Amino acid sequence: MEKSLRKPGGRTPAHLLRRTVATLGPDHSRRARVSSRAVVGIGLAVTVCALAGLPLQAAVAGGLVALLALFTVADTTVRGQAVSTALLPVVGFPVLALAAFLHELPLARDAAFLAVVFAGVYARRWGPRGNALGIFAFMQFFAAQFLHTVPDHLPQVFAAGLLALLAAALTRFVLWPIERGARPQPAIAPVDGRGLSRPTTRQAFQALVACGFALAAGQALSLDRWYWAVGAAWWIFVNTASRGETLVRGFRRVLGTVTGLAAGLLVAVPADGALAPTLAVVACCVFGIFYTAPLSYSWMMFFVTLMVGMLYGLLGVLHPGLLGLRLEETAVGALGAALAVALVLPVTTHAATEVWIRRAVHCVHECALDAARRLAGGQGDGPEARIAELELLLGRVRLSVAPLVHPLSPLRARKARARQVLALLDDCARQIHGLTEAAADPAASHDARLTAACERVEAAVRRLAAPAPGQAAAAHGAGAPAAAAAAEPPPGDRALAHLHALEAALHQLATPLHTHPRAAA
Repeated sequence: MEKSLRKPGGRTPAHLLRRTVATLGPDHSRRARVSSRAVVGIGLAVTVCALAGLPLQAAVAGGLVALLALFTVADTTVRGQAVSTALLPVVGFPVLALAAFLHELPLARDAAFLAVVFAGVYARRWGPRGNALGIFAFMQFFAAQFLHTVPDHLPQVFAAGLLALLAAALTRFVLWPIERGARPQPAIAPVDGRGLSRPTTRQAFQALVACGFALAAGQALSLDRWYWAVGAAWWIFVNTASRGETLVRGFRRVLGTVTGLAAGLLVAVPADGALAPTLAVVACCVFGIFYTAPLSYSWMMFFVTLMVGMLYGLLGVLHPGLLGLRLEETAVGALGAALAVALVLPVTTHAATEVWIRRAVHCVHECALDAARRLAGGQGDGPEARIAELELLLGRVRLSVAPLVHPLSPLRARKARARQVLALLDDCARQIHGLTEAAADPAASHDARLTAACERVEAAVRRLAAPAPGQAAAAHGAGAPAAAAAAEPPPGDRALAHLHALEAALHQLATPLHTHPRAAA
């Protein structure tokens, strides 16, 4: 197995480290800028609310609105982001008003909260905008519980929310327009499905059951802080698609909460709401939330938990027992999510992973076809958008197989196959990058050998998409000649070398993909 893992490209740990550092550079810079902008935008929102004479609770609500506007709005174009930002109060403020008017009616409030949970998850079928609006609506109901918003508070909270949205929009689109002039980011089309098989519909029912369990169990723990359990269950379902993904996310949420509470005991409790240290720590937490969100859910939850502890200190209600209750409520929410994905319309990790792997292989094929057209002298759009889509799909594959490669996973054979698939897909991406660069060189075009190699790549993709009985073994055997053929082209013929290596990686993918998930390694 070790040999099979090292075969694609013969990569060593040092090579992987160099590649990681090289690919981290631009992404690191962009995340740092987005995180710094969030600190500026949220700081501006809170400052404007304070200068307007609004009370502390309203200023905190405004800061949360600005955070959500900068965090959840993720349309692929600046125009789309502006439209989504403008729609946030249209969707969220009526939900906030509903929560305020039902504050003293527990049964009606709970039923309304669960309805918002279902609708918020269901809205994800409309892409990034639906996801942002659904999260904002849920968090407005959640914030009403957190800040004990009643009808008399609504004018101040609405004013703070509008000021915060204006401050966030000013920061995002005028003061620090990071996305202006940049190439629109590609979006991954949702997985097809109808009825209960549609991912958003299935997840809406799962979240409804999970949050219903969390609400009941959370209220059994505390009639004042029960909403933390509901919030934990809700957020665990964001960006997950299978039973394994949800379980791993629940584990990471609990882990991040535990470490954040430990930091809270060391930082938030001694600070005891002092304004200067609280604002400094909250600013660092905001930066940490935005910077680590794409990388580690555990780290993001660490910063969220520490920030909430500081805010509780600012509101004058923080004590060690409250932090312990927060951990209990989070554990209840994670348990509710685990039960829901196991019992309500479950989707196995293997089923979800297979979909994303095949989509990634299809994208590899499309990238190779684009390069082939360029090598033949054809014209068309540049490869950047297609390659960006491939990177997104590979990221989704890594997220999907995370439960299988998790250190605590007991399924050693499936873990080994998952790692092999990731290594081979990474090798495919590396060959596609090299092929694209070579195709841009006019000297590499109009070569009959390149056309033949592209046809073999297409044949390898077809074999992966429609395996026949016994094909896995045959395809595995075919990988060796293709790999050996990579040494045949002249040293300067980089395009042909990349095509041969791509063909070899696709052949080798047949073995793990065509093996039964429960088979021994």
